[in-house]
Amino acid sequence: MSRTRTSDVLVIGGGIIGLVTAWRAAQRGLATAVVDPGPGGGAAQVAAGMLAAVTELHYGEQTLLGLNLASARRYPDFAAELTEQTGHDLGYRRCGTLAVALDADDRAHLRELHTLQQQSGLESQWLSGRECRRLEPMLAPGVRGGLRVDGDHQIDPRRLAGALVAACERAGVVFHRVWAERLTVVRDRATGVVTDDGTALDAGQVVLAGGSLSGRLAGVPEDVLPPVRPVKGQVVRLTMPRRHGPFLSRTVRAVVRGSHVYLVPRESGELVVGATSEELGWDTTVTAGGVYELLRDAHELVPGLTELPLTETRAGLRPGSPDNAPLLGPTGLEGLLLATGHYRNGVLLTPVTGDAMAHALATGELPEEARPFTPKRFSTATALTEQSA
Repeated sequence: MSRTRTSDVLVIGGGIIGLVTAWRAAQRGLATAVVDPGPGGGAAQVAAGMLAAVTELHYGEQTLLGLNLASARRYPDFAAELTEQTGHDLGYRRCGTLAVALDADDRAHLRELHTLQQQSGLESQWLSGRECRRLEPMLAPGVRGGLRVDGDHQIDPRRLAGALVAACERAGVVFHRVWAERLTVVRDRATGVVTDDGTALDAGQVVLAGGSLSGRLAGVPEDVLPPVRPVKGQVVRLTMPRRHGPFLSRTVRAVVRGSHVYLVPRESGELVVGATSEELGWDTTVTAGGVYELLRDAHELVPGLTELPLTETRAGLRPGSPDNAPLLGPTGLEGLLLATGHYRNGVLLTPVTGDAMAHALATGELPEEARPFTPKRFSTATALTEQSA
């Protein structure tokens, strides 16, 4: 086995969540390292980058809403700081979101969402179909109504990932471009990892931030292994024409025959269309059916879309958790913290996750806003279930 290299914090996983954790930890003066064969990769390469705390609201997720809103509020300063430190343009746009309905059932669903948003103290404006088309002339004539949410913005996750790699390098984070093969545990404490090339890396604290792979690391005791599963998403990228004004001026989303579809226009001219949600294990195949469904639904929403050049099809894996919320902070194993399970909110939750994890690494405790998302909520639930059985 190769020699051991020691750091204060070792982050397993170089996606945007692992990177923001490492960056913020290094800013606190902690000697930090990241283990990942391709830092900046992962789900961010497929994600559309909607910062949609309001339009992504779901029943039963009001606690998560608080965390989402806290992170959304931090985004302007977070993006400005990251750009200032790295010179990277993140593609951050405060363009707003328009959620529309194409038939009576979808309209009723959207009305219910509007009521839930209002009850939750969120700002959204109901528009008629005509008002929706006035905002976005490319919308189909059949649009029956919509919700205008000016507070839901967007960012380019690929640019965000690249900027975070650069910020980490500037802050002195060490990158080990290999796979972490096994967690090292000595006397009931996580002490580092062994990599796939046989190198032992020691650390004062270990953060498991491996996205959908977080539940597969060898050596993690079963009672603290994160209950994270892969949820497949397929995404299509098109190129919008630059003539005659914008094709779309803001993010547009809808439910079409019960399936969610969204169109995210970038200032670069790219149009991201997504995303399927499939429970298919570790399969990342781009399928004809998945692409067809996305383009079919998007065409119903914006008929002119089928004339656009198709530039990319991609599939990725979101890290889903049992309650669709992230697992943040210390576990039941001394020295091991989690930052995973962000599901569809990883990009949105990047700023607040970095702050929460750096606070936990420096103080041993989560800040108040992140406490509902401790990994221990699942082990507690398991214990209570066993007691009642």
